[in-house]
Amino acid sequence: MNARPDRRLVIVVRADPVICGHSGEARNLAEAALTRGFDEVRIVTWPLDRLEETGLPLKPLDTVMPYSPGIVVERPEPVGGYKIPDGRYLAGLTGRLVELFTDGIPTVCMSLYLSPHTIAVADAVRTARATGLPVNVVTIAEAVGSDVTDVVRACVEQGRFGAAAHVLSSYLSQDVCVAVSEYTKEVIVAAAEEIDARHGTRFAPQCRERVAISYPAIDTSAYLGLDADETARVLARRGLDRDGYVLYLSRLGAAKGVDDLIDGFAASMAGHSLQLVIAGRGPEAEELREYAANSTASDRIVFLDDVGDEEKPHLMSACAVYALPSKPRPEFTETFGIALVEEMLAGGGPVITTSTGGIPEAVGDTALVVPVDAPEAIAGAIDTAVLGMDDAARAAHRSRARDYALQFDRGPVFERLFARVADQQAARSFARLPD
Repeated sequence: MNARPDRRLVIVVRADPVICGHSGEARNLAEAALTRGFDEVRIVTWPLDRLEETGLPLKPLDTVMPYSPGIVVERPEPVGGYKIPDGRYLAGLTGRLVELFTDGIPTVCMSLYLSPHTIAVADAVRTARATGLPVNVVTIAEAVGSDVTDVVRACVEQGRFGAAAHVLSSYLSQDVCVAVSEYTKEVIVAAAEEIDARHGTRFAPQCRERVAISYPAIDTSAYLGLDADETARVLARRGLDRDGYVLYLSRLGAAKGVDDLIDGFAASMAGHSLQLVIAGRGPEAEELREYAANSTASDRIVFLDDVGDEEKPHLMSACAVYALPSKPRPEFTETFGIALVEEMLAGGGPVITTSTGGIPEAVGDTALVVPVDAPEAIAGAIDTAVLGMDDAARAAHRSRARDYALQFDRGPVFERLFARVADQQAARSFARLPD
């Protein structure tokens, strides 16, 4: 029988197999926690059948890397039957959190995505305390990309005060509030200011004062010191040559600019001797395949929808160029750019991207930045990266990008974030001291 843990971390997130940088971030925070005083980590997420029903882009299950011993993934079953049209799965998740918060184990609970995860945590904490049982939990809420675009800003634009108030009040009810970039915080504060101006609330000052920045945690070791022989094997399996392809590896959605990349690749001089590899899954996958089939470069464009976690760094490290020309869209704006940092760590070709959202915070001054909706600029950047740089220039560029990316290593990111937790716990202890 396993010993009762002394300290537990619970992470509430859309976890693997969802294709999302923040599912990887949750994994990295969980792994870091095991080396920093937590003897149990539980990732509480959604049942696989529900994830499949939503249409979210998912990795093939056999490509998902296992978690370390000590990390438990829980997928609570829904509560109630068909007469409950929605909320059954959320009820299952919230109920499981109540059980974890009332079993007497000191717990830190972190939610990634305000809706629905932070909302579920806020409800679970309130319920747990209402039971009268001892509750020892500190909560962290991390606001990410779709929180800003799909939820908070959309509520403001649609005049849905109640929904916006529900999200923001749940966020601010947490002990530690963070956002994945300065850009994310700015958009949340701006949305809160609009709500305050219309309704006389006071959300914006609280967000401005309380929300700190916690950049996504990345396992840098997975991208450093790669085995060259394994890289060669990966390339051979895929029919690729080192420095012989432009790589896009991310979710396939309209906001990612893949259509612009296809046009830019076709218009580039260097592209005539390269392949364009588009790796990923997503809602626009079929449309993009059709778009590529009608391109003048169609015979040099390859789609991969089964790239696993172990293969990804090798594909990144051997590309001539990595391109993610993201653009702002009503449904999504890039609020950081985890894949860009992973590429910089892997040491492949120069990164081509835009200055959309939080991307400048992810890449600093180490990328070839193009305007949004500008295939001709992408073509020029590909030619610059492939034809305009000699080996020495490429090596220097690669080194500078990697040095910048190392700041996002999961260890230091975890320690900075949990220093805020320690401050919160110390403040609580001080508040309980007798006069």
